[in-house]
Parts: sequence; structure tokens; C-alpha cells
Amino acid sequence: MRLVFSGAAHEVTGSCHFVETGDTKFLVDCGMEQGINLYENVEPPASWSEISFVLLTHAHIDHVGMLPYIYARGFRGRVIATMATCDLCNIMLKDSAHIQEMEAEWKNRKARRAGKPEIPPLYEMDDALGVLKHLEGCRYGEKVQVNEQVAVRFTDVGHLLGSASIEVWLNEDDTERKIVFSGDIGNKNKPLIRDPIYTGEADYVLIESTYGDRLHKKGTDHIMELVRIVQETFDRGGNVVMPAFAVGRTQELLYFFRYIKAERLIKGHDGFEVYVDSPLAVEATHVFKQNQSDCYDRETRELVEQGINPISFPGLKLSITSEESRAINFDSRPKVIISASGMCDAGRIRHHLKHNLWRKECTVIFAGYQAEGTIGRNLVDGKKEVRLFGETIEAEAHIETLHDISGHADQKGLLEWALAFRKKPRQFFVVHGSDDVCDRFAGLLTEQTGVPATAPYSGAEFDLVKGVWIKMPDGIRIREKADAKRTSGVFARLLAAGERLVTVIKHNEGGANKDLAKFADQINALCDKWDR
Repeated sequence: MRLVFSGAAHEVTGSCHFVETGDTKFLVDCGMEQGINLYENVEPPASWSEISFVLLTHAHIDHVGMLPYIYARGFRGRVIATMATCDLCNIMLKDSAHIQEMEAEWKNRKARRAGKPEIPPLYEMDDALGVLKHLEGCRYGEKVQVNEQVAVRFTDVGHLLGSASIEVWLNEDDTERKIVFSGDIGNKNKPLIRDPIYTGEADYVLIESTYGDRLHKKGTDHIMELVRIVQETFDRGGNVVMPAFAVGRTQELLYFFRYIKAERLIKGHDGFEVYVDSPLAVEATHVFKQNQSDCYDRETRELVEQGINPISFPGLKLSITSEESRAINFDSRPKVIISASGMCDAGRIRHHLKHNLWRKECTVIFAGYQAEGTIGRNLVDGKKEVRLFGETIEAEAHIETLHDISGHADQKGLLEWALAFRKKPRQFFVVHGSDDVCDRFAGLLTEQTGVPATAPYSGAEFDLVKGVWIKMPDGIRIREKADAKRTSGVFARLLAAGERLVTVIKHNEGGANKDLAKFADQINALCDKWDR
């Protein structure tokens, strides 16, 4: 019975953890790395075809974005999550696959002009559609027996619609261990969704540490802060551009603007329009409405019971097509433009920055975490120019940040979640935080709880029965790209297919001789065709 750390170890994105108990191998999250990555990630110690299932804490791409990738390389297991997370994954993964294909095509057009070899996308739409067929939804609080060796329960952790911490019961040779994966712990008093619900017991706990080194300001009135910024920008004749995560943050902003509109808090600009320019955000907004009974907080449900849509209002414009998106910047009237992605590293927001970032009368408002190396982080840090579509754009617009609107708990909130265990765990593992924050928060956690806390690097392995480290490597810094020897994406996919074939052969051991002979003939015929 072991736990292996793969992704989000001394890094904020790319969450992925491998668990093995008996003959069951599974993952908790399978996320994509975003922004600058300091350390090399070690893949789980099993081929993708050997993974029985994946448990998902929530639908953000840094927790689910590699599911199509492992599907393309042989994974055919179950993907288990809350109902809302399944609904959101249905749009998130298709959108991510579209981005992978479009960015590969853009890079390959440049490569062809330069006479350089083309590169395949990380994964394709067919891979996303394939893995989506394996999704299975669960309700909060329902204990699910996945197989004889593993049972799970999802608890609302208040980070995103459908987000959860996951309790996992493991059994091996009459020994049971319970491990809890925090997922991303939510900030309290957020619009729309509930506050985090705590868990009472665990043997081992993985806890995130995104904001493990800071405290949110209390009493921040985000609505009045928005009113001030929008009023000042409109009075200058400018647009308000808001890079926002399509799932979660966009819906929270719509909640705020509904109130601002209803109370007529913007003076002299009656009827101003708010554009949501993201097909993904529009679809996600529909998902929020569909899951309101399971996930909304009491205040939001009361609005719904009064017949009020909490995230809709007069003047809301939903932009779907590329033509509708382009038309936004040809309208000279001051407006609010909410567009993805939230860190400005992809999507339509880059076009709106190209049209508005150089204008002194405009404002760009950031309302979420900005990873190092992203355009969003550069602008928040005061960089005066950015590169967009091969052009240098001067950052003349006002840059504002809505502080403490984050969906992540701060240091105090993380500690409250950790201290809520009635029975002290044997060990905390600190993950999903920047390099230095992981170590500092682990030390604070040990001090506050009296429980040992460690921030392992990728590749670390822990024996969950004996309670000892099997392997505890140091982090391996990512080398320069020129020095890295990487197997091409297509050939790696072929190797993974071969590994899956071996797994399928083993699963057929003991089958009827006639069927096995036919299977062997098919394999040999395939080998004859390609053995050249």
C-alpha cells in the first residue's frame, strides 16, 4: 500500500497523485502544468493502461487537463467525480483539446515557413471525447465502494462548483488505511457556492498550500471596489477588461454585476453592457444553473426561489462566435469585457488585451491567481510591455487587482481545515504550492497541529501501512530545452499503445484457447505488417 507524488509537488499546478493498494492502481487528479515549471515531474510507476480509475477533486485544468493525454496513451479506466465536476469536465476538456489543436496548428504554420519539423498537439479532440465516456458522477456525502480494496466519499470543499475533498478508504491484506485528499480548499463567504465542509478523521492527509504564506484581507467589499474602478474607467471613456477563469470566477463576477445593475450603482452610464466573451464561460454558466440545488449556498438559493437568476441581468451579452468576439472592440461605447483565460496565457482575452492594453483610458482588472511566467503575472508585477501574436504591446492601461477574491483559502483557512480533524492524522503531506511556500507551510502545520508535515518532491513514495518513506528524492530542476531529450509525442503514443497491449494480454490469461489463438494471430499479423 503506497502513495506516490507525481504532480504539484513544490509547484502550484499539475496536480497528480498515484495510489496502489493490492492489485489496484489509481490516480487522484490528472492535471496539466501551467506557467513556469521548476521541477521535472516523475510519471506514476505504472503504465497508463494499468490505472484502474482516476478520482477528481474538481474540474480546473490543472487538476483534470491531462486526462485526454493518458487516454491517448492507453488509459481506459473509470473517472469518478461529483456530478457537477463531470458536467464541467464535459466542456473543459473539449475546450482544452481545441486549444491544443489550434496552438499546434499555429506553431506548425510557423515551422513550415521556417523549414522546421512539425509537432503534434499534446492531445486531440478525439482523445477528450474518448475519456469523457468514462466519467461517473457521485453525490456529495455518498460513500462509494469502487472495488473490494477502495471506497471513496466526496465532501464539498467550497472552491468551485462541484469541488471536493476526497476521503479514500484503502484495504490490503486485512489492513485498512484512510487517506484524505484536500483538493483545493475554498475561501469562505464566496458568492454562489457553499463554504468548505470539514472532514473528521484520517490516517494521512494531503493538503494544498497555494496561499499557505498569506492572509486575505477581511471585510473587502468587492462590489464597491468594482463600482469605483468601472465608474472611473467609464468616465475616462475606456473599457474595463477582465481576464477571468471561465469556470467559477466568471460566474462570481456576473453575480456582482447583477447586484451593481439592480442597485444602479454606476452613475451616468445607464444601460452599460457586460460582455462574456468565452464560449466555455457561457457553457459553464449553464452548468452552474443546472447544479444550483446541489451546490448553491443558502443566499443564492433564496434568490432562485424568488425567481431571480443570480448570474443574469439586462445588458449582459454572451459572445459565442468569432465574429461576435471581433465586433466587441469595434463598438466605441464604454463596456465591461469578461474573457478567458484568467492568466491571459490562451483564449480570446489576448485579443482584447491587444485592442485595449495600449489605451490609457482603459483598465485591466485581475481577479484571480496569476502563475509565474504568464502574461497576467507580468502585468500584475508591473511589466510595461507584453508580447501578443508576435507584436509588442505597450501596457498603458490602468492595471487593477481585486484582492482576496480568490477561490483558495488563505493560510488561516488552510489551518482551520487541518485542525478540524477530531482525531489527529499520522502525517500531513503538503502539496500544490510554490517551492518555498510548501516547506514553510509544512513547518507551520507541524507547529500548529503537532502532527508531522512534509512537502515531498515529485517521485517521492510513502508506505501507507508502515508509515515510512520508501523513496524521498530531491527535486530535479528542469533543464534547458536544448539539452532535454524528449521522445516525440506520436512515438510516445505508440509506445504507450504497446504497453496497453501487454496489459490486455495479461487480462486475458486463462481465456479459451480458441480465443487466445485468434488474438495471437491478430497480433502477429499486425507485427508482420509493420516489421520493416
